[in-house]
Amino acid sequence: MDELIRKLVGFARGAWRYRWWGMLLAWVAGIAGAVGVYLLPDKYEASARIYVDTQSVLAPLMAGLTVPNDVNQQVTMLSKTLISRPNVEKLIRMADLDLNAKTKNQREELVDRVTKTLKISSVGKDNLYTISYMDEKPDRAKRTVQSLVSIFIESGLGDKRKDTESARRFIEDQIKNYADKLDEAETRLKEFKLKNLALLGDSAKDTIGTMREIGDRLRQAQLELREAENSRDAIKKQLAGEHPGGASSEPDKPSTPELDSRIDSLKKQLDDLLRNYTDKHPDVQGTRRVLAELERQRADEIKAKKAATTSVSGVNSTNPVYQQLKISLTDAEARVAQLKTRVGEYSARSTQAQELMRMAPQIEQELAQLNRDYEIHKKEYDQLVGRRESANISAQMESVAGVADFRLIDPPSVPSKPSAPNRIMLMPVVGFLALLVGLALSILLDQVRPAFFDSRALRETTGLPILGSVSVTPSPDRKQRERRSKWLFMGATASLLSLHLGLTVVMIWLGR
Repeated sequence: MDELIRKLVGFARGAWRYRWWGMLLAWVAGIAGAVGVYLLPDKYEASARIYVDTQSVLAPLMAGLTVPNDVNQQVTMLSKTLISRPNVEKLIRMADLDLNAKTKNQREELVDRVTKTLKISSVGKDNLYTISYMDEKPDRAKRTVQSLVSIFIESGLGDKRKDTESARRFIEDQIKNYADKLDEAETRLKEFKLKNLALLGDSAKDTIGTMREIGDRLRQAQLELREAENSRDAIKKQLAGEHPGGASSEPDKPSTPELDSRIDSLKKQLDDLLRNYTDKHPDVQGTRRVLAELERQRADEIKAKKAATTSVSGVNSTNPVYQQLKISLTDAEARVAQLKTRVGEYSARSTQAQELMRMAPQIEQELAQLNRDYEIHKKEYDQLVGRRESANISAQMESVAGVADFRLIDPPSVPSKPSAPNRIMLMPVVGFLALLVGLALSILLDQVRPAFFDSRALRETTGLPILGSVSVTPSPDRKQRERRSKWLFMGATASLLSLHLGLTVVMIWLGR
């Protein structure tokens, strides 16, 4: 700390040696600076205030039907990006600022100067914006601000319409793309269903249920086939024991061996069911219905056979029992053939059902993939159509209510007094800077032609031992001259500061 103080004291002593050179430069710089401040051209700042109302009455009413957007954010972004080169060039043409710009370099300089001078600032959080521009001519500054206000309002409306149209075109292209994909998916699904129509079967029944039903029918048909074959064999045995020309012991009562066998079988089945279930059980009631139907058929066949027996003539008429057995055998053979056909059909269906059951997982997997692709494309297509309608409603709402309401609170105006330069502040600053320039010159001269003020500095600089030092005792005349020099220097410094303060007072009085 002592070393730093010692060095500062050394700089001050050195600068004091060349104080008059520094004072001379300070006066020259102070007078030149004062003249320069006075000669600075006056500039007038035109300004306007715009309020952007982003609250729309239709917005809450159309919530959920239109595309939501943050109007406040859009306006804020617009205010930040408004001063761009295309807008500045447009502003220069609108305000006729390029009348004196003949060359390309002059136009570039004009664009840069206007870009740096234009200001758009937000006042608080109430969407209130201030637009200002400073120029040497007040009417030109006012005209520039008016043009910038027009560009600000037009950009807020035009950019939103461009964004809306671009979004609608993009959505239309996407809808067309997904419509083609949806058509392709529908075509693949249709062709797959037509190709595997026999394998898909009834949609209300699954493969296991179909196989169970076919198996039940096959077993029922096999049971009926065995019953018919047993009945046929019984008739054959009876027929082998009868002679065509013999007499019948009961010519009036034709026999029905097939139906009798089935009736006996059903009666035994009914007895078994009644031992396990009540009369209201569905199987008991179904068996009784079938038994009643067979008894009715037997009565009808007996009646028909009696009629046929009476009409038979020749050798065969001599033994009605034989004739009746022949007729019954024919019916039994036909019944057996019918049941064999049914059994064969059900067997083929069962085999086909088993094959379908083995192929069903693969078919279901392919069908699930096709349905998944179709549902995805359909979902995206429906969402895009919905968004297109929302965009259309939003565009119509914006054409009616607008994106935002731009209100010109304060029209462009120019103050009667110049806004710049601020000579009242610049004048004392110039005086202070002049003194600093003079001080800098004194320090610089001391560094160019240094001097030693004590033996310690001399010893440190030269590295030589100091044997002693001789002090100077100033005479009264020298002390008086030094005192007079100090007062003159202080007077010169005070005069320089007073000059600039006086000029500042004059500027205040003149209102400049």
